[in-house]
Formats: sequence, C-alpha cells, structure tokens
Amino acid sequence: MTVKEYAADVNLSVAEILKKCNDLGIEVMSGEDILTDEDIISLDNAINLITEDESFEEEDTIDEVVDAIVEGSNITKNINITDKKQKLKKKKDQTDVKDYSYLKKEMYKNKNKLMKNSKDDNVILFKEGMTVGDLANELNVSGTDIIKKLMTLGLMISLNQVIDFENAEIVALEYNKTLKREETQDVSNFEEYEIIDDEALLVPRPPIVTIMGHVDHGKTTLLDYIRHSHIASGEAGGITQHIGAYQIETNGNKITFIDTPGHAAFTEMRARGASVTDIVIIIVAADDGVMPQTKEAVDHALSAKVPIIVAVNKIDKPDANPERIKTEMAEINITPEEWGGNVPFINISAQTGEGVDKLLETILAISEMSELKANPKRYAVGSVIESRQDKNVGGVASLLILNGTLRLGDPIVVGITHGKVRTMKNDLGESILEAGPGTPVEITGLSENPSAGDKFMAFETEKEAKEVAEKRALHAKENKYKKDVISLDDLFSKINSGQKEINVVLKADVRGSEEAVKNSLLKIDVEGVKINVIRSGIGTITESDVVLANASNAIIIGFNVSPSNITKELAKEYNVDIRLYTIIYKCIEEIELAMKGMLDPEFEEKVLGNAEIRRIFKFSKVGNIAGSYVLDGIIKNGAKARVIRDGVIVYDGGIASVQREKDSVKEVKKGFECGITLDNFSDIKIGDIIECYEMVEVRDNAKS
Repeated sequence: MTVKEYAADVNLSVAEILKKCNDLGIEVMSGEDILTDEDIISLDNAINLITEDESFEEEDTIDEVVDAIVEGSNITKNINITDKKQKLKKKKDQTDVKDYSYLKKEMYKNKNKLMKNSKDDNVILFKEGMTVGDLANELNVSGTDIIKKLMTLGLMISLNQVIDFENAEIVALEYNKTLKREETQDVSNFEEYEIIDDEALLVPRPPIVTIMGHVDHGKTTLLDYIRHSHIASGEAGGITQHIGAYQIETNGNKITFIDTPGHAAFTEMRARGASVTDIVIIIVAADDGVMPQTKEAVDHALSAKVPIIVAVNKIDKPDANPERIKTEMAEINITPEEWGGNVPFINISAQTGEGVDKLLETILAISEMSELKANPKRYAVGSVIESRQDKNVGGVASLLILNGTLRLGDPIVVGITHGKVRTMKNDLGESILEAGPGTPVEITGLSENPSAGDKFMAFETEKEAKEVAEKRALHAKENKYKKDVISLDDLFSKINSGQKEINVVLKADVRGSEEAVKNSLLKIDVEGVKINVIRSGIGTITESDVVLANASNAIIIGFNVSPSNITKELAKEYNVDIRLYTIIYKCIEEIELAMKGMLDPEFEEKVLGNAEIRRIFKFSKVGNIAGSYVLDGIIKNGAKARVIRDGVIVYDGGIASVQREKDSVKEVKKGFECGITLDNFSDIKIGDIIECYEMVEVRDNAKS
C-alpha cells in the first residue's frame, strides 16, 4: 500500500501521514512510496481518528438539537443543522474507516501462515528418461531394493535401464511416497500444477455457474433478478458488455455466477487453462427458440464436460412454447430429464421471477452431487475473470478464487505479472480483508494488467512471487507453456501415449455432406480409439471454430469449404490443424492411416495468393475469363487453384492461363489486375475468390 492510498484509507492528508511517518522513523519521501505491513501497523497504533474533544462536540450538538426541539425555539438561529449533520456523517465515516483499519491491523498482527502451494516433501518427481538408479536415489534407498521390488512385479530391469511412470509409481507407493510428473510439480507452471489436499482439510465451496445463450435471451436479466439489483440498466442496450462475477446466497448456501458476454469468452478462458465453471446454464427464450448462438453455446458447454441446465426463459410471454424448446434442444443432443435424458429443463421468467427459486434449487442439488470442496488453509489459486485500467488506482483485476484463501497484503503472481494485494473488494464493492474458495474479488496492486483466463497464485513472500513471475515471463518468451495441440501428422504418437479419443470440429458445404462425413467419422475405430465430433455444421470455417478447437485440442475438418485469411491466421497463431477435403473416402482414409501411423505427409498445401473476381469477359474460343484483382500474395500460371464462393469451394483444379494487359505472364503480384482462365471451369461469378496454391514437399518429421 502506498502512502497516498493509506492516507485516503484513514481520511488524512498525505502531508499529515508523511509527518507521522517521520515521527515514527518510517523512511518514506512521497505519497507514492510503499508502506510495509509493519509500517501500517505502527501508523494505525499512532493515529487516533476521533479525539475526546470531538466526541464531546458530537454529544453537545445532539443535546443542543434535542433541547431546542423541546423548547420549541428557532434552532436555525443558533445551530446550523445541515452543518451539524454533515459533521456527524463525517465522524461516522471516520469511525467506519477506524473499524476497517482496526480489523486490518488485527489481521496483520495475527496473520497465520497458510499452506504453501510449492512442492510437498512426500512427492517424488518423475523425469523423462529416469533410470532405476535415479529412482533409488530419489527414494533414498539402495538400487538392489528397487530391483527386488520390480522383480515381484515380474520385471527384470537393471540399475541403468529406464523405468516407465506406471511401474515407478507402484514402487514409490511401497515407500509411502507419491510420484508426480515433473511438469505437474513446477510451481511456476500454474496451468499444469497439481495440488493434492488432505481430505480432512477440505470444506464445501460454492458452485461456480456460467450462464450462456443467444443474444438478448435474458442472461443478464436473470442474474439481475437473482441479485435483486439492476445490472442490465447500466449495460448498452441491455446486453452484457463485459465479464462479471457475482455471488448470491439462497437458503444458507452461496452460489457464484459468471456472466460472460458469450460462449467465445467462456472458451477463450478454458483455452488458457481456466476451467473455472462447475455448471453451465443454457438460457433459451420460450418465444424465440433455439438460435445459432444457442447451438454454439451448447457445443462449448458439452466440450467443457460440465453439467448443463436449460433455463427456458420468458414463459410469461403470450406466445411462449416451452415444449418446442425441448424438441429443438433434443435435436442437438440436449435431452430433457422427463424424456429419459440427463439435462434438467426449468421454465422461468427473469422478469417476474417465476421458476427462479426452482432453478437455484437445481443448481444446489447438482452441486451437492458433485461434492465441490476446497482447502481454505492454503495460499490462494484461481483465475482472472477480467481486468481494466483505472485512472485513479491503476490496474484493477477481477479474480475468482478456486482454492485457498486470498488476503490483503498477500504477494501474488497473475499470468506473467506480479504484485501485492493492496486493496480487495467483494462483488458489492465493499472492502474486505480476505476471501475464501469460490469467491469473486476485485484487487489492485499488480504491476501490469493480466488477461482474462490467466491463472494466479499467492505466495508467502514477495521474493518468491517475484522469482516465479520472472521465471514465467522467461518461459512465455520461450513458449514453454504453449498448449500441446494435436495434428493429423502426430495422431499415431498421441494414440500410443494413451489418448483414446480424437476431437474433431467438422464443417461442410451442405447438410447432406455434413451428415455423411460425420457418420463416416463416427464409425472409425482404430485399436479402441474413436473420433469425437464436438461440433458439426454447414458453412465456412470460422474464428469461433478455431477457438473451440484450440480449447478442446481438436482437429478441424472442412469438406468443400475453405476458411478466410483471418481464420487461417488465427489457426496458425493457435497452431490448430485445418484439413480440407472434397472427397469423403479420401478424408476417412487419411484419418485412418494417420491413426495407424501409416500416413506419409510428404506434401503439404502452400497458399500462394488470393484474387477477387471483379469482371467477367466472355470469349467463344476460350470461355469465360475472370477479370481479377490480386488481394494478397501472387497468382501463378499453371498452379493449382480453387474457387471459393461465400466460404464454399465450388471448384478445385488448376489455372490454365494468366494474362496482364493482353500478354500471358508467369505470375501477377498483390495490388495488380489480371485475367485468369481456369481449367475446364467457366461457371464463375463476380465476387468469387480464386485461391492459388501449390503442393510442396516437406520433411517427414515422423521418420526423421
């Protein structure tokens, strides 16, 4: 906390605090200097916010007012009531500050150490290439003893031979030790770090619920009713514009809600490793039905593998039809409980409150079955919900605590930035000293603004927090924590490492093709490994598809469709593998070969450039010539080309000729016009995109 912030807390000027610091021997020079916990305690003990004279003055003022009223005199002659009220209010505010400062001082004095999130002494780290001798050294036993243990398991392994994780884990248990992979026990790697708590220390925590659905189907209005506040009135057009986290209490139980601007933000957070949601509510308007965004929200919720509740909203409307909603949701694999499924459907009205209590009861019932627990006696870990820059206090971050307790003054690392919790407020804007599992808080004190979805961890000392933050920043530059994505080329190695399900996002040109390809993919079964189509639809491959594939570690398959350049760039950034096909059997054959480790990736497609058809010239001898403008890259004579119309591939063949001002040329670069003739294809239209590409030979990494 800075001198300036402390001065504001105790309602005194910076100059007064600096003078007091000088009297106490606290070395600070300006309002921006940092006060330590000990400094704050010393100042709190030294400052008396309400003097005895002031207390008497309040009592005298009250007595004067009472006497004047009793005597019926004109009190305005002698007493300025407004001034007195303001003075009383000021004293009350000062008293509130004093109470908060007292509690803060007591917390600092009695601050108990929490459990560290760092390595447990009972944990042995397994490293790739670990030998029997290495394991013996880690367990502090002789190599002979380890070899004997392995012999009882039917394994004849020498001291210098490599041991696998499964057998090493069994041996470690014999010595009452827990074996963990090295990457899961690096405290600087929040995304992979494993925390194992003693069951005796675990207590129930509030469920964390995300509400998703189509635009204006009532997400914020529902949350508004639940909280008995007016969130929607402050939002542009009544539509949520940012992520917020709020906590309510019902029947003595707390529930934390995350109100996202849509499923994309939900999945972006999940892609960053922030699997914060316990339950997803899909809200659907009973008078509108299942919309495209509803389907996308369902895809993202199913991919997250969390319980789903469908809230059928606006049942108070005259044209509401809840039964139609059940039918439409069943068509996208969300089957109501009363139809034999496992998804509760609750009819509600976010305006009148009808059915909302039942919805909350259903959330608590699912939460109880899920046995959600956390350990409040360790330093906090969790995720960032949102962050913003405030002109008065600097960076402000909204955090959701998933485990442990976060306290005022705790050193903290968020993403690759660090700091100290200077101020902490709950969702009602009230200053608090600590917050437990499942609680959303807003803090200040970070050196930089983190991103939504970043993980955070609190530490015992600032030195430790700074070291971890610096290590994370270095690793971020080296992409050490880059998501381990999957591609068709490495399917075989993934299967060999134990992966039993391959996630696929499928997009096709028409419904018939989509169903045919999907059914063929679902029939693939290679040594017990199956294809899981997490989303299928018609139309071009979109950025939303790439985000979902990234979060779900999936491959994107496009059938007779092509992504835009922006989508391609996003896929490249996320390292998502997009495979395009025009023949079903080739698609299935290639995937099966890849799963068997027989795929020979000798060639890959390299896009050379794109041109937009702006005019069409008809000639009887050569057919139609596409008068085109090169948007990017080059258009090369004799290269392969495909014609893309509204994101759908209508032709895939080659370029017969390229002309520039009546002359045949080898290539035309970006920013120039040209005439393009395609092999055996004349059904071109203005606005079509001609994508020029070639197949280039690449090194086979699997064999090198």
